[in-house]
Amino acid sequence: MASSDRNLTASEAAQQLGVSGKALRLYELHGLLAPGRTAAGYRQYGVQDMARAGEVVALRALGLSLAQVKSVLDGNRDALAQALESHEAVLLRDTATRMQQIARVRALRAELREGRMPATGALTQLLRNEPRHASDSASLNVGFALPWPWGGEWFELKDVRPLNFLTGPLGSGKTRLAMQLAESIPGAVFVGLGRATQASASPPPVAADAARIARATAWIVEEGGQASPDLYALLMALEVDGTYETGAVSREGGAGGVNGASSASNAHVAPVVVVDMVEQGLDQATQEALIRFLRHRAARSSQRLILMTRSVHILDLSAVGPDETLILCPANHEPPFCVAPYPGARGYEALASCLASSDVRARTQGMIAWRAPAA
Repeated sequence: MASSDRNLTASEAAQQLGVSGKALRLYELHGLLAPGRTAAGYRQYGVQDMARAGEVVALRALGLSLAQVKSVLDGNRDALAQALESHEAVLLRDTATRMQQIARVRALRAELREGRMPATGALTQLLRNEPRHASDSASLNVGFALPWPWGGEWFELKDVRPLNFLTGPLGSGKTRLAMQLAESIPGAVFVGLGRATQASASPPPVAADAARIARATAWIVEEGGQASPDLYALLMALEVDGTYETGAVSREGGAGGVNGASSASNAHVAPVVVVDMVEQGLDQATQEALIRFLRHRAARSSQRLILMTRSVHILDLSAVGPDETLILCPANHEPPFCVAPYPGARGYEALASCLASSDVRARTQGMIAWRAPAA
């Protein structure tokens, strides 16, 4: 920790803790921190404030909700025990992955000792599978010819990250792109706007799946969100395999849903889930709680998410992390491209202009862009 003989400003404290100033304000809002104030009213963080803030940041990194963090700081051991159990499982999974990589390296070294060069692609595959993130067991790349409204240009999304945000203005083709991504990635599913109706008509999830949904809902509610059929449908799509299959919105923003409800009793969730307008039916507080949950979840899950959004509450450009990708569908139907998350980068301002608050987005609720049928 830096200098202990003076108090830190909010920006200095955030930088030292590795979080955003917005996160510190959120912790303060929920009673986790109580920094002092200068005579002018600015926040200042002393040694004890920083020590407590460090505990909060560490507990959040373990995946605890704000309410659970407060409970642990108040002396409750149960939430911490569950978090440590989950963290141990992540470490064991990473250890198994590392052991597999070590075995591959030893096999290659054995081939060299025997006077043989490794097979073509062996080294590339070895390095490609180096994990950079808890959820990265292997690199995932996808490429295809772009559908209408594009002209068949080749599109590639290299190294699909744990969280990927897809946006663009109305009529830009983003739903078409989302559906094509789901069709082109093996095992991926597309979750359309009709997910709440589909979920209500599906058989109840098995006990283990229902428990995961309940835990996720509780986490989000503790963060200030609100339980609702739309939230349940979204969590069901993420936590229950077989609930949805690739498919079914025929036009951008259309009300068509998803096809193929099943008993949802498969052993593994889908490796990639593509969600149409993830903010659908969720108020601002729930959107903000949801994205915090998804970021914590991404650190512990091998599932990759491609989230289509036009909400500034879901996609806060100041909070984009290193394991997240931004994809923009330009208004002029130029091929989509990835945008670096900083002002001045190609497409940054255009992408930012596609995002709005929930009250602004409500004005265009239900509007769609569609292709007129041929005469």
